[in-house]
Amino acid sequence: MEDQLKDFMHFLIVEKGLAKNTIVSYERDLKSYLHYLKNVESVTAINEAQRIHIVHFLGHLKEQGKSSKTLARHIASVRAFHQFLLRDKASDHDPSVHIESPKMERTLPKVLSLEEVETLLTAPKFTDHYGIRDKAMLELLYATGIRVSELIGLNIGDIHLTMGFVRCIGKGNKERIIPLGKTATDAIQEYLNRGRAQFISKKNKDDAFFLNVRGKRLTRQGFWKILKKLAKEAGIQKELTPHTLRHSFATHLLENGADLRAVQEMLGHVDISTTQIYTHITKTRLKDVYHQFHPRA
Repeated sequence: MEDQLKDFMHFLIVEKGLAKNTIVSYERDLKSYLHYLKNVESVTAINEAQRIHIVHFLGHLKEQGKSSKTLARHIASVRAFHQFLLRDKASDHDPSVHIESPKMERTLPKVLSLEEVETLLTAPKFTDHYGIRDKAMLELLYATGIRVSELIGLNIGDIHLTMGFVRCIGKGNKERIIPLGKTATDAIQEYLNRGRAQFISKKNKDDAFFLNVRGKRLTRQGFWKILKKLAKEAGIQKELTPHTLRHSFATHLLENGADLRAVQEMLGHVDISTTQIYTHITKTRLKDVYHQFHPRA
């Protein structure tokens, strides 16, 4: 069964061109699934897998306290795997056909208010090259709404300050061009003038735009540590995620009258329904304002 999993992962990487994080997620889910089949259900060949085995596997995950979102993700992974095996003639049936995904509660992304964003963006200090770099990263995130994985994936040639745009590679290796505002441009220019050179190591000649203390490309975990530290210094009590500035970017654009399609394009969403969740946030915020300030609310 491990050989079939390797073939499927190769298919996702080479033919589907999925993002690294998505690939990792598929592999983790399916390793868990195959481990369960082998060690609990005594299934030694993938063609022996039946619908009841998948049902039991999902029950096993539920007993472990997994959320409906996690269950739905596992179902999607298992379904994609079995469909691939059927198409590849590695299996003569698809046991996942009539497996239904659990109903999920739609949770709205957490966003910062304009005041909180301003507080966070002014948290980095220009006293050293770390603060200059951190300021540039936060300003770039809020100005463009790019994902953290896209931010740390930027190379020197992807930032065009004269033309006022950033080029990034999103999910599925899709390229998009996003405009840069003056504030973000000034912060990035400052990083290029006084910050980035301080990180460059003689041993590591990295083309990455944002570098860590060793002169290598900054990691997602490294950025997350920086964000949590700055949020604490800024006194922000809300629970932050690496996507908080991305969510805030989209919400604030829509609150100020931006076109939904334009926001969809800047965020790199394939389906506009993904972008529409931000319209629910703006409606929720309007209700909060109404109830707070209307005399007869």
